[in-house]
Amino acid sequence: MAEGINPEFKILLVDDEQPWLRSLSLTLEGPGGYNNLLSCSDSREVKNILATQDIGLILLDLTMPYIGGESLLESIVADHPQITVIILSGMNQVETAVKCLKLGAFDFIVKSTDEDQLLDRVQRAVHIAELERENLALSRGLLKQQLQHPEAFRSILSQDSGMQAIFQYVESVAATKRPILISGESGVGKELIARALHQLSGRGGELVAVNVAGLDDNVFSDSLFGHVRGAFTGADTARAGMVEKAAGGTLFLDEIGDLSQASQVKLLRLLQSGEYYPLGSDQPQHMQARVVVATHHDLIALQQSGKFRKDLYYRLRTHHVEIIPLRKRRGDIPLLLHYFVELAAKELAQDIPQVPDSLIALLTNYDFPGNVRELKMLVYDAVSTSQNNVLSLTQFKQAIGAAPESADRLNAIQAEQLFSSIDQLPTLSETGALLVAEAMRRAQGNQSIAARMLGISQPALSKRLKNSREQA
Repeated sequence: MAEGINPEFKILLVDDEQPWLRSLSLTLEGPGGYNNLLSCSDSREVKNILATQDIGLILLDLTMPYIGGESLLESIVADHPQITVIILSGMNQVETAVKCLKLGAFDFIVKSTDEDQLLDRVQRAVHIAELERENLALSRGLLKQQLQHPEAFRSILSQDSGMQAIFQYVESVAATKRPILISGESGVGKELIARALHQLSGRGGELVAVNVAGLDDNVFSDSLFGHVRGAFTGADTARAGMVEKAAGGTLFLDEIGDLSQASQVKLLRLLQSGEYYPLGSDQPQHMQARVVVATHHDLIALQQSGKFRKDLYYRLRTHHVEIIPLRKRRGDIPLLLHYFVELAAKELAQDIPQVPDSLIALLTNYDFPGNVRELKMLVYDAVSTSQNNVLSLTQFKQAIGAAPESADRLNAIQAEQLFSSIDQLPTLSETGALLVAEAMRRAQGNQSIAARMLGISQPALSKRLKNSREQA
């Protein structure tokens, strides 16, 4: 079935012929898989239905008593422009079809159209209607200055403006039925964003998380789709897959960049058709879960190297959330540090140890390749071994290792960008003085930390500072 199966809005079928209404309903419910249909055989009731129900698509008969299809179409377009309308007619009349399209109909279908073509065109209309709703919700959400549901992000501590913008975006796309891609380095909190998306979606089903890294194709298929009894040796009982367990909720596939090529094909088919087959079964099942995926890989680079399917990439990134690494939001480090210290002390049943200012300066200037997860690990380790109720600066220095060499830093910066805006280059002496002053500022006056940043010894830095004061 199509990815637009069971949209959150209802589909209204309007026709005065009861047998045709029943036949159309059976087609949409059976092969189509839609179960959110409303039927109306009296055109006079349509206005009241639209006022009381959330209708997103109408299949409207053209020739009816009381109020004709054309008149109803004009009224719907004028009063409910957000509703998509497909006109149904027993006659294939080009002039009538063109007129209806000009009046605002999305499509014109002859009732003799075969079932597959009918379903395909309904699917396309549902897809367009969902996209229009999502775009409207997204534009409204991005215009808001404040979060409507800040409680959904309670587990993601951040005062960074970039992260706040991400939260707003997450709020705006949370209700979509389309896949959402979460990207970011290891340890930035991708699963926390997935949980926020699920909470904000309002879905009654569960959030079911699957780490697909390292799964071969058979294990991937069994994990996601399940199997019937006797599907393979040892399958003594049937087992539901993660897709079924996530029905009505969210299926979260972590480390999607590590998925094998064969499994990528199966995931693509699932997203395209909404159908899957449990291992050993020839009876298709319909997916009733929203899919969220996450990766720390650069999927564009993987796609260009042939390791990730281009069609799957574009299918997954309808909505894309990229989480900012900790080194690019250093202002959050003190907040997270104090939070993890309190959390660790509580879990370890200890008094909350004191956090020296020098430790905050040290960590604020560390790049945290492991991001928030690394900071949490460092804090828990330090709290568990703290003495005299004070966190040890030495222990943190040992844990994060020596500072990179100055040459490595210069290679990463690219000198031509660093000096491109300066007409006259400073002397070596002037440059050294500027570096020392900036290091001392970042280290909040702590010479040991500043020396570590500069890659020199503390006595050497002390000597430079003394010389600068004497020259001044």
